[in-house]
Amino acid sequence: MQDIRLRSSLPGRQRWHIRFLEGRPRFADVLAIVLRRVPEITAVRASPVTGSVLIHHDPTSASEEVGERLRQALHAVCARLEDTRGANAQQQAAGAPRERDTRPGRVCGGLRPSRSGGRRTLLLAVGGAVTAVALGGGGLLSKPLVVLAAAGVTTAALIRRAWRRASCPSGLAQPSAAQEKPSRHPMGRIIGRHRRQAVLASLLSAGAQAAELVMYLFIGWMPLVLFRGESTLLARLGLGSAATQLCALGVAATLVRVLVTFLSYRADVSWRGLGQDVQHTWRSEVYPHAQRLELRHLEDERTTRLAGVLTEDISQLGNFVATRPDEVIRLATCLLGMIPAYLLLAPQIAWIAVVPVPIVVWLSLDHQERAAAGHAASGERRAQLNSQVINSLAASATVKSFRGEEHEAVRLEELSNEYRRSSCRTDRSTALYAQSLHAGAATSFLGTLLLGGRAMLNGALSPEAFSALIVMPQMVIWKLTSLGGTVEQYHRTLAALHRVEYVQSLPAESPGEGRPLDSRRVRGEVVLDRVTFSYPGREPAVRELSMRIAPEKTTAIVGATGAGKSTIAKLLTRFYAPQSGRVLLDGQDIQALRLDDLRSAVGFVSQDASLFDGTVEENLRYGSFDADRSDIVRSARIAQASTFIEALPERYNTVIGERGAALSGGQRQRISLARAFLYGPPIVVLDEATSAVDNETEAAIQRTLHWFSKDRTLIVIAHRLSTIRHADRIYVLDQGGMLVEEGTHHQLLARDGLYASLWSLQTGEPLS
Repeated sequence: MQDIRLRSSLPGRQRWHIRFLEGRPRFADVLAIVLRRVPEITAVRASPVTGSVLIHHDPTSASEEVGERLRQALHAVCARLEDTRGANAQQQAAGAPRERDTRPGRVCGGLRPSRSGGRRTLLLAVGGAVTAVALGGGGLLSKPLVVLAAAGVTTAALIRRAWRRASCPSGLAQPSAAQEKPSRHPMGRIIGRHRRQAVLASLLSAGAQAAELVMYLFIGWMPLVLFRGESTLLARLGLGSAATQLCALGVAATLVRVLVTFLSYRADVSWRGLGQDVQHTWRSEVYPHAQRLELRHLEDERTTRLAGVLTEDISQLGNFVATRPDEVIRLATCLLGMIPAYLLLAPQIAWIAVVPVPIVVWLSLDHQERAAAGHAASGERRAQLNSQVINSLAASATVKSFRGEEHEAVRLEELSNEYRRSSCRTDRSTALYAQSLHAGAATSFLGTLLLGGRAMLNGALSPEAFSALIVMPQMVIWKLTSLGGTVEQYHRTLAALHRVEYVQSLPAESPGEGRPLDSRRVRGEVVLDRVTFSYPGREPAVRELSMRIAPEKTTAIVGATGAGKSTIAKLLTRFYAPQSGRVLLDGQDIQALRLDDLRSAVGFVSQDASLFDGTVEENLRYGSFDADRSDIVRSARIAQASTFIEALPERYNTVIGERGAALSGGQRQRISLARAFLYGPPIVVLDEATSAVDNETEAAIQRTLHWFSKDRTLIVIAHRLSTIRHADRIYVLDQGGMLVEEGTHHQLLARDGLYASLWSLQTGEPLS
């Protein structure tokens, strides 16, 4: 098996790229089923659009072991395919119909899929036209329904096959007893509950195109009246002179043009409005879901990738709906109007207008299949390029200080070259497809002009019919040229839909489930009962940890780096759940409480002060959106932030920039502290929340914290022991999250243990 690459590997999660998977929904489905049977694999998502395989597995399993399981599954599926093709060959030899695989690309073990299905379809379409000409000169030409039926059946078969395959972009193929029924077609999923609006917009587009056909019918008769005098058909309607007929045709064409303008305007507004509604609906559904994702998934996924899904990909869905369906419906209406018109008015040359239709459809669908993987690959390269640009700019200070400008430029150039090569391959295929459409459409038009003109000269076709029909192929040609862009955008939209639905499939927190908790009645007693927790693929961060945090007291947790201090904070706020043991709040297991109520009772201030691009007041008010200005000022004063805020150009209305870029690290931490004070929960967890402030500010904050903690439980996690020397209780953790000491500052110093050693290292005071 070739073209298998490991794209990313995290504990418990791997993402692979398998080139052979691209464009093969049935293979993707079988591969996912086989992998799910592997005991250590918990979940699999295989995408035939991008060739990506996402595997969630037991964190204790080695990365190489999971990769070997994937390769074994691939070989097993490939062997099954070879057996199936051998059985098909035997059936074909016995006269049974052969199952064809028309998907492009390389198959494992040197096996290549047959492209004979698409070629035979093309030969069927071309053969119908050749047979029509060959049979007795005009024998079959006098029976246009035969040609129409053959072309119609071929076109319907092609469209039906493409529709069924496009309905399974995420890996679901034909329904069977072992799998769920395939989901709705992608367009149905994109439009969602806006179907009625889509139907109305479709009717307006079809009506506008039908009116345009009528307008060109009138325009086509006008040269006939000018060059031949009066029209017999119009004379029968009571329009005697050529001048009268010309005037009537002009007035009729003008009125129809007004109708076309009105219907086209309404259709355009409806489609664009639908596109905006689709974007709004998807954002309204996906963004809250992304906000509620479990922290482990937010940490696993790139922030830039999630941002791209919420912006570029959802915009792609709406932009496609806003423009491309209108073009397709107008093209379909034009064809449906042209074919009956030729059959009624010029059956002699109907075949030349009908036969190119399945050829064009085949070219479009064949290009559609081959271009899908290319667009998905280009999208992945673009995401990597954007991520590198954003990360490099965000770390500009580090880049400059380590003289890494040239290194970053080289990395960006390499990613840009990969994106350029990937896009160029797709662009060449798209250009070839577009020119093929132009050539086919031009040939059809010239054939219609030649055969129709000869039939009119021979008297077999009336001038009125020919002058009306000659305009229609030009209209179809013009609209067919946009079909390539529509197909291209359709595949970009499918790839975007796949990424959006992937984010939707990630598990999210359930804030409303569980027992209610009234934060006003929370005493603040927290108990860790034999808690063990480990991050995926790592040793336990805390092991069999038990501690009691007294209510309305200040409790400190200290220890060396990697001792599990911040992990305890994340367990208290239910960012993570322990593998064993319990975390109790006032005697209740926090896993059984409503998540929103728990986080209303537990405030968390992390070392990385997260601020938003807005004013100081907006950042202070976050979480306490209805707070009074006086409360905001008081909380800033408690956090020792009011002094520097008053010195800002616009004080509390000063815009502080993205992530508080206009402030220093200590200022950002003080605003983060003030926000927690304003929030006022009964339990406050400070995780290194004063690490970036100077000693004088820290001393002032300690005094206010002592006042602030009188009626609430304060949990302080710190490296600097001076921060917690006045705590009511201090817990000391060692590597592996083991509790080794507890007591007050003076008691721990008297024990001359780990805490005393840390104190001596930080203060320089010798141990007694």
